Amino acid sequence: MRLNSYDDFSPLKEVVLGSATNYLDRIDDLSFDMFVSDNLTGAKGYYPSITDWYDGASRASRNEPHRLATKKRFLGELIEDIEDIAAILDSLGVRVLRPMPLDPHPANVATPAWSAPVTPPLNVRDNTLILGDEIIETPPTLRARYFETQFLKPIFMKYFAEGARWTTMPRPMMTDASFDPENVANAAPNIEVPVDPQPSAYDVGPEIMIDGANCLRLGRDLIVNISNANHALAYDWLERHLEGRFRVHRMHKLTQSHIDSVVIPLRPGTLLIRSERVLDFLPERLRSWDVIVSPVPDVSDYPQYDNDDPIPASPYIDLNLLSIDENTVLVNDACKTLIRTLEDHRFTVVPAQHRHRRLFGGGFHCFTLDTVRTGGAEDYLS
Repeated sequence: MRLNSYDDFSPLKEVVLGSATNYLDRIDDLSFDMFVSDNLTGAKGYYPSITDWYDGASRASRNEPHRLATKKRFLGELIEDIEDIAAILDSLGVRVLRPMPLDPHPANVATPAWSAPVTPPLNVRDNTLILGDEIIETPPTLRARYFETQFLKPIFMKYFAEGARWTTMPRPMMTDASFDPENVANAAPNIEVPVDPQPSAYDVGPEIMIDGANCLRLGRDLIVNISNANHALAYDWLERHLEGRFRVHRMHKLTQSHIDSVVIPLRPGTLLIRSERVLDFLPERLRSWDVIVSPVPDVSDYPQYDNDDPIPASPYIDLNLLSIDENTVLVNDACKTLIRTLEDHRFTVVPAQHRHRRLFGGGFHCFTLDTVRTGGAEDYLS
């Protein structure tokens, strides 16, 4: 099928599902610190302290055999859950495409300014934005994911051969000076401001950096969450590039980055939101839509981990659901109250297991990149 994806709720026909193969560890560097934050009331207080992660004595023993064995078990369970998701999607009539898996012993990502280990293409939503018949590779916000879209290249080549447009946004030098520290000015209190960023011969100042998950697609409209100078530059690029095809709207600091576990369009006229405060940030036309307010999650709903492992994802991560069509949603089977809430609003819920969504920092929407839906460039905001 030809690339066609304008929204997150019309009937889903083809989707890319990420891979966790050979995911060994997250990378502790400035780009990770700048990324991991969440400023909405209700998310604060659930995170273990990243300060403790840096300085805790237990971190020194994080690679002892028993801990490595535990991490291998978590990874095995993550891979098992993803394969089950693939089977569920297939049973729903959705064609599932998969990225190339990460090699067991990959070389580091390296640029003239820095190097970093590679992470697998798990949360494929982040570094690509599909707008109609165009693939847009977004400039990464994490160094370890700099070339992540290369794992999707066979898929992108297929769509390109079928007539899709294919664009890559400017790639950042990504030195310490590239990151606007405004990103953490209003972060949750346990998120550290990066200390002592280092100068580089390759410094160019704040650069274009943004994830696809900062954006909300609604037919011919694209809503972009902007929390810093990096996002603002990306907005300017998107507005110019899409002029005449899409209307691009600013949304100011709904979160520090991703919005797909904060506001989720379930169908035209209906939003799932984390709290009623979200409405204050939305474009005026969206505020008139019907809203379903998520039940407050309980920390006991999630597996607990040793305190030397940072938990990047909000406890609201299970709002990061995947719509199969305007009436059917794929939801974590552990979220009984969310499932009941959606069923009370006459949605058909397809439950699926994802045990370690907070540890690995992604839900069903993060894991997927919908490439073919039946919807078009509709006007949902007039």
